[in-house]
Amino acid sequence: MTQHTPPASRICPACDGFASVAVTLGDRNPRGHLRTITAHCPACQGTGTVPARRVREGAGA
Repeated sequence: MTQHTPPASRICPACDGFASVAVTLGDRNPRGHLRTITAHCPACQGTGTVPARRVREGAGA
């Protein structure tokens, strides 16, 4: 018997699936580690995929 393949998740077009990144601030803390902040994609809120309701809304356009 054949297996049903689940539909592939839609990758966010704004971040291409790289939803969260660490950005260095350029200096170091007192222990010598680079200071970083985490930035999330505003379109997918850091998930890397487009929500199903957005896929359906965009399908008719």
